[in-house]
Amino acid sequence: MHSSRPLARSTGDLGQLLQGFSEYLRLLARLQLRADLTGKIDLSGVVQQTLLEAYQARDGFPSGADQQAGWLRRALANNLADEIRRLKSRGRWRVEEQSLEQALEQSSARLGGLLARDEPTPGREAIRNERLAQLARALVQLPDDQRQAVELHHLRGLSLADAGQNLGRSREAVAGLVFRGLKKLRSLLSETEGQ
Repeated sequence: MHSSRPLARSTGDLGQLLQGFSEYLRLLARLQLRADLTGKIDLSGVVQQTLLEAYQARDGFPSGADQQAGWLRRALANNLADEIRRLKSRGRWRVEEQSLEQALEQSSARLGGLLARDEPTPGREAIRNERLAQLARALVQLPDDQRQAVELHHLRGLSLADAGQNLGRSREAVAGLVFRGLKKLRSLLSETEGQ
């Protein structure tokens, strides 16, 4: 039996809204995955599970854009922790959900920092979250080495030298990749704004 309480949004609108978060969530998950777990966890599956849970919780899903993003980050942290726990089920490695959730929050804040040229105003949270989703979609359009350099340096917060170690490149090479990657990102985001 259906509740007499009206839904805040149609299920089609909610599905479309949630799909808009998919690249953003995939990026956040990728940023938290340790190198030794890369390829062992299906990030697309984790993201789809997170979006499904949000869709199933539609009556309780928040209406504000910042609250929606926060809800999705918490669900993503839980789902990612569950996947890591399944992989490491022998008990040798413990997953700290709280630290994973905090790491996702920090990555999200760094993502927002890349958009810092847009001065945030109190009434623009939906626009900010859409820009974050656009940034996540633009990142996957970069050449892999540029994307990885930007993610490591700007989104994981590694120094250029540490990012270089991860990528097997010199600090200078990573600086060039980051520079070219950011230039390309700005171009891609400008194209998106013009549409």
